[in-house]
Amino acid sequence: MWRNYLTVAVRALAKNRTYAFINIFGLTIGLAACLAVLLYIRYEVSYDASLADAERTFQLQQWINASDDPNLAPGGTQMTSYISGQRLRQFPQIEQVVYVGRQQPVILQEGRGTISKDFVYVDGPLFDVLRLPFVRGDRRTALTSPGSMVLTETEALRRFGTRDVVGRTLTIVTSKGSTDFRISGVVQDPPRNSHLALSVVARVDFEALFGGAVPFLTEWMPKNGWAYARLRAHAKVTEIARQMPAWERRNIPDQMIGGERQNPGTDVDWRLVNVRDIHLGEAQDGMRPTNDRGTIFALAVVGALILALGVVNFVNLATARAGQRAREVAMRKVLGASRRQLMAQFLSESMLVTALAMVIALALVELVLPYINAFLDAELSLSYVGEGGVLLPILALILLVGGAGGLYPAFFLSRFRPAAVLKANKSSAETPGSGRLRSVLVVGQFAVSIGLIICTTIIYAQTAFARTVDPGYQRDSILQIGNAYRAALRPVMDTLLREIGLVEGVTSVGRSTIGVATWGMENMTVTAPGATQPVEFELYRVDPAFFRTMRIATVAGRTFAKDQARDDSTLPLAADDADAAARAHRGYNVVLNELAARQLGYNRPNDLVGRTLLADDGDVETVGRTPVTVIGIVGNSRFRSIRDPVAPMMFLYERYQPGWLLVRYSGNPAEVRQRIERVWKRIAPDVPFEAEFSEDIVQELYASEETRGIVFAVFAFLAILVACLGLFGLAAFIAERRTKEIGIRKVFGATVRDIVKLLAWQFSKPVVLANLIAWPVAWWVMRDWLNGFDARIQLGLEPFVLAGLIALIIALGTVAAHAFKVARANPIHALRYE
Repeated sequence: MWRNYLTVAVRALAKNRTYAFINIFGLTIGLAACLAVLLYIRYEVSYDASLADAERTFQLQQWINASDDPNLAPGGTQMTSYISGQRLRQFPQIEQVVYVGRQQPVILQEGRGTISKDFVYVDGPLFDVLRLPFVRGDRRTALTSPGSMVLTETEALRRFGTRDVVGRTLTIVTSKGSTDFRISGVVQDPPRNSHLALSVVARVDFEALFGGAVPFLTEWMPKNGWAYARLRAHAKVTEIARQMPAWERRNIPDQMIGGERQNPGTDVDWRLVNVRDIHLGEAQDGMRPTNDRGTIFALAVVGALILALGVVNFVNLATARAGQRAREVAMRKVLGASRRQLMAQFLSESMLVTALAMVIALALVELVLPYINAFLDAELSLSYVGEGGVLLPILALILLVGGAGGLYPAFFLSRFRPAAVLKANKSSAETPGSGRLRSVLVVGQFAVSIGLIICTTIIYAQTAFARTVDPGYQRDSILQIGNAYRAALRPVMDTLLREIGLVEGVTSVGRSTIGVATWGMENMTVTAPGATQPVEFELYRVDPAFFRTMRIATVAGRTFAKDQARDDSTLPLAADDADAAARAHRGYNVVLNELAARQLGYNRPNDLVGRTLLADDGDVETVGRTPVTVIGIVGNSRFRSIRDPVAPMMFLYERYQPGWLLVRYSGNPAEVRQRIERVWKRIAPDVPFEAEFSEDIVQELYASEETRGIVFAVFAFLAILVACLGLFGLAAFIAERRTKEIGIRKVFGATVRDIVKLLAWQFSKPVVLANLIAWPVAWWVMRDWLNGFDARIQLGLEPFVLAGLIALIIALGTVAAHAFKVARANPIHALRYE
């Protein structure tokens, strides 16, 4: 019986090749898109799942709660303070805690200074908590004491050309001098589907390394690294979460903030988050970029919709061809076939089409998977059996899609009555209501296509806006050089700045702790004269040439000058409490941006120039509050993504700490960079030269938005392609069915133009109706997405009208060939047998 079903199904497909091609091709596209999305989703949700004992491994995250304080924005960060990691050991449920701090010290190897991008310091045996596999050495002895070091496999090969490096030595250069570290192990590189980014892991004594930086060791608010904890067997993280509020009250001391004693933990909570939930969590500031569940859900929905479009094609074409198979169904019933047997026959045809489409879809996915991996910088793989195998999902998709596509046609075709079909030439009969169903499905297809076109257009427009919107400074033609804070540069910094300034093509050179899309920042709490509430600003340390180099406009007053002693807030390198107290007593000058002036209550910048504020600079309880005088107001600047709001900023003139050297240039960028690099290597040969052009930084800053736009554009193209395939098939069948009607119209005087308009309008109506559905849905989705940006485009009518016109033009172009062919046919051929 099943063999007979298969034979009939193959013959039916061979007899109607156009119908078979449209169905198989449409389902192939839908299934391939669905499989690609499935692989991506499985990859995203598998982050850190391969880590040994992942269920017992947690990260301590710092979360700011919603509050009435305008200085605090609700949200979480993966980074936390050093002291919080130390105090976490008080919980008996926790077996081990390790704190990880990221820096980029100079590494001396064979007398040559180098940098490792993902270098981290740890205060304990990190791999007892994060159990990555070891290639060389032993996890239990690798980081047992300060002075030991572990390299990843890639780092070992890059530096030594071999994995056998245990026992070798690398020298780390910091501001306190040089220290030799012995390599005690080599671990496998963290997989790409891990939140970890490691290259060199060095065990240090944090109190010895940062002994002079008291806030780093004792304050709870600075976020300088990541704390990881391994729970004891059978311990429950929910029990720790229940005890966390009491732990915070017990450990976090009050501090002087804005002249008042406050507890910094009032609006902040700490949470333990399992490592498998970090990548798709809401907390930011991780070692690697994170994703979000909303994006994953959106991709899943779009993939399902593309697949649904292919299923709709199958249903539409099956019901449209019903008239051609009515006599077959009637004859089978007359010869004794039951309705159940007929339904099984039509379902078997549907399953065969789906199975053929699945085979082609799998081959297509295999072909494009390397390109997807390169585009997404991922490691998606297609395996059929074993861990991560997709054989069961494939079989489930075949049954689901085959059933969804074939069930209604099976019910529809199997209910024909033999007597009604076989008498009076009823072979072209159509069951009432099937035409309305097809119209509804076509409207749904084009609604999905139009919605995706709208989303693509808005995403591209917002991305272009992000790259071109005025950031408050001239963002192009800047070479941003790192490592300017290195201790080795301090004796030669003035010489370096002077020599770079003389390079051909260089117009200005400045230094700062902030640059284009840099993320490190400090905060400063200040109180305006007569105010009762303090205000917190982002704090950046710059030199006098910074504002000129970045071309930030001065709104009122002036900026820093080297010949003004009070402008300089620099402390001696070996500063003690007496030096800090002396600076707090004399005070210094600062520059604010316009937003900071408004938050202090000054809407006219000139009114704030010359005023003295009280600032919490350093240990307030020891040195007291520092008087700072506002000498100038500059325009607001957006140094980071337009997703982040413009921040109120305070600038200090400081000679040692600025870590970015910013060079404005003109002329050929590559040549200017080469000249500057030669100067750098001549003056500071031991400090690696690391520089990026601002244009490249901005390109990378909005890479995720561009990727999202490309993904939606691909899906929109696929949706339009599948919808037009179905429309093409429908147009062919409907034009064939209306041949006699068109012949009669032509006999009564209808022109070719009249006939084309008639058919074009029939297929234009679904597109017009689809706009009414797609527009409000796309508006709601895109409004919510755009609200994630601080600066955004206006959501006008243009993308909606454009998407509607594109869909209409494509639809008309699809049916135009059939319309002209039928309209130009000789009516004699259609009517000669009547």
